Amino acid sequence: MKEYEDGPVAIIKTLTSADGTEKYLFSLADGNVIEGVFMKYKYGNTQCVSTQVGCRMGCKFCASTLGGLARNLTSGEILCQVLAVNAAHGGDGKARAVTNVVLMGSGEPLDNYDNTVKFLKNVSAEGGINISPRNISLSTCGIVPKIYSLADEGLPVNLTISLHQTTDEGRARTMPIAKKYTIAEILKACEYYFEKTGRRYIFEYSLIDGENCEKADAERLIALLKGRPCHVNLIRLNEVKERSLKAATDKKAYAFAAMLEKGGLSATVRRSMGSDIGGACGQLRASFIDKQ
Repeated sequence: MKEYEDGPVAIIKTLTSADGTEKYLFSLADGNVIEGVFMKYKYGNTQCVSTQVGCRMGCKFCASTLGGLARNLTSGEILCQVLAVNAAHGGDGKARAVTNVVLMGSGEPLDNYDNTVKFLKNVSAEGGINISPRNISLSTCGIVPKIYSLADEGLPVNLTISLHQTTDEGRARTMPIAKKYTIAEILKACEYYFEKTGRRYIFEYSLIDGENCEKADAERLIALLKGRPCHVNLIRLNEVKERSLKAATDKKAYAFAAMLEKGGLSATVRRSMGSDIGGACGQLRASFIDKQ
């Protein structure tokens, strides 16, 4: 006998930013909580979803890792986040309020591979909410074998790699996964992903003051990525109070972007959204748990 849950995901708290960004706290049937973000853009509305309760990757700039990993989300729990927010904004299967999805919330999607792939197939199914894989982005810290597996799935989602450093040694200071997979291995996996899907890949690069945003860092990044079918998404770090990392200034962020563009890379500074409501991954959940 299979078991089914009537209400697997429910919105229990909504925070609204001055810029219109909405952050949601979701309750799960077992009492766990996760979070998500809804962002309005000119080209449509994007929802950021979680794939795990917590995270075990240990990245030092992310609040999701503070309590470790509680458990994986089922494919249904991931999908229900989208359905709940879509319904909250008056959408349905035909007239969608959520037009784009990013798997950039709590958790590492490729550490919950089977459920993540099942979710991708369900959310893009013609009989459901039918969001095109080309309107879905999956962010990973770089679990190399799973990038190859994802490339073979026939789901041309946008692959986003959390890079954040230009050397393996520097990356290992803030991302424990770097001790297992090198930047060279990640780049090779990205090449395979492009060959299989035809989709250019994106590198996320959080600008951390005194750590990764000087001229020498820009020069190394250009040397690593020039000529590849990729884009660099520069992020002004959302500071986490439990961590000591500090964000680079806006001036330094745009100067770094200019150096990359001058060196031949496609690069933009991501528009900061939701910073006044704890927009970074895991911040709302961590605050909620602290108060329990």
